[in-house]
Amino acid sequence: MKGILLLNGRPYGGKIEAGDAYVVCCDGAYAWAKDKAKIDENVGDFDSLSLAPVPPPRKVYPSEKNFTDGEIGLELLLSRGCEEIEVYGGGGGREDHFLGNLHLLYRAQRAGVRAKMFTESAVIFPAAGEAELRGRAGQTVSLLPFGGGAHIMESEGLKYPLDGLTLSYGSCRGISNVLLSGRARFVCDRGTVLVFLDN
Repeated sequence: MKGILLLNGRPYGGKIEAGDAYVVCCDGAYAWAKDKAKIDENVGDFDSLSLAPVPPPRKVYPSEKNFTDGEIGLELLLSRGCEEIEVYGGGGGREDHFLGNLHLLYRAQRAGVRAKMFTESAVIFPAAGEAELRGRAGQTVSLLPFGGGAHIMESEGLKYPLDGLTLSYGSCRGISNVLLSGRARFVCDRGTVLVFLDN
């Protein structure tokens, strides 16, 4: 089952293919998403929204709480048994919220769920083990350690090979690599990397 999570921040301007996915919209994202995708459920405290969302939320959370609206939406999708989650929006605006939204991807991965975030400027996803990248020749791709250090055992299709490279916190190694063709791959045999494929 596929889930879609719509987040506040800079509005996502691309197309959203919802299909049979269960779509959860978080608080202020409703303002930009209401005409872009069908929404199955609206969640949050709605302190960032000036109009009543449709469908009406089952519960309005207090604005002072120990979790974000995005966390509420993600946990809802995980509880529904989603095996794949696409996140739209969530970039731009407050940098602390953007970093928190990246942690939602990590939470999903730790739960065994494939997750990708689509912003105006990039496709972002966590990867461990063997991963394939699909894009276009010359496209910029960055790999950063996520949740601790990460080791790349081998790679192919990248301008700057990553074979045997350890990515660690406090280093920018892994930023601004380039796809040589429309496809590349790497094997992260220890840890997790966060992949940024620039639009």
